[in-house]
Amino acid sequence: MSQIIPLEAPRIYPTFRYRDAARMADWLVEAFGFRVHASHEREGRIVHAELALGSSMIMIGETADDAYGDLVGTPGATGGKSTYVAIDDADLLYARARGAGAKILQDLSDTDYGSRDFICADPEGNVWCFGTYWPKAHENPAAE
Repeated sequence: MSQIIPLEAPRIYPTFRYRDAARMADWLVEAFGFRVHASHEREGRIVHAELALGSSMIMIGETADDAYGDLVGTPGATGGKSTYVAIDDADLLYARARGAGAKILQDLSDTDYGSRDFICADPEGNVWCFGTYWPKAHENPAAE
């Protein structure tokens, strides 16, 4: 007899950096049918936005000369993207990833939006971001 597994919100979120994140958000809505789930701006620039398509989401932000930008690069054939995975216990996974030989690119840190994160690279250099921040496409943060 098979076990029934309760549904949960997705935990994996592809992330993209764009030179003009506001223009790209509009384009992704128009071209692919995304809807803007959340958008956070600083000085007129999108620093973080979540775009939903059904029950899935992507995260986007403006390119920036910062540590994360150095890790993922700029938009183009080889840069500007990474994968974010929502997790329950960042400290536990950090220790596990280190133990498995992951190259730690950004140590554990607490963000101003309430997440505990770290960033690492797999053995072939792909960038993985893990954090306790877990956006859910079925929830509307604007209604809170």
